[in-house]
Amino acid sequence: MLIPCPHCGPRDVGEFTYGGDATKERPDPGSAGAADWCDYVFQRENLRGTHLEYWHHAQGCRLWLRVRRDTVTHKIEAAEIVGPWAAATVRETGNDEGQDVA
Repeated sequence: MLIPCPHCGPRDVGEFTYGGDATKERPDPGSAGAADWCDYVFQRENLRGTHLEYWHHAQGCRLWLRVRRDTVTHKIEAAEIVGPWAAATVRETGNDEGQDVA
């Protein structure tokens, strides 16, 4: 599977580390209890279809990306840089055809 890094271009998934579900909201550290953190860390829905995920380009530019991927076909629909460097790069990388699983 190729992930279209907005900084480096399309790269093999082996260069990336999966960072988790990008749709879950982190609990408030000041008020969240143990049950809230347990739910945030361990409880996941395994939905079929389009999903937002975090990926870290560990073997490349080391930027964090938010990737929209179909969990059935592994087609990457879009990828964007997140974090403090996102403001420097406002573009989103998308591919109408997606990437094939290799």
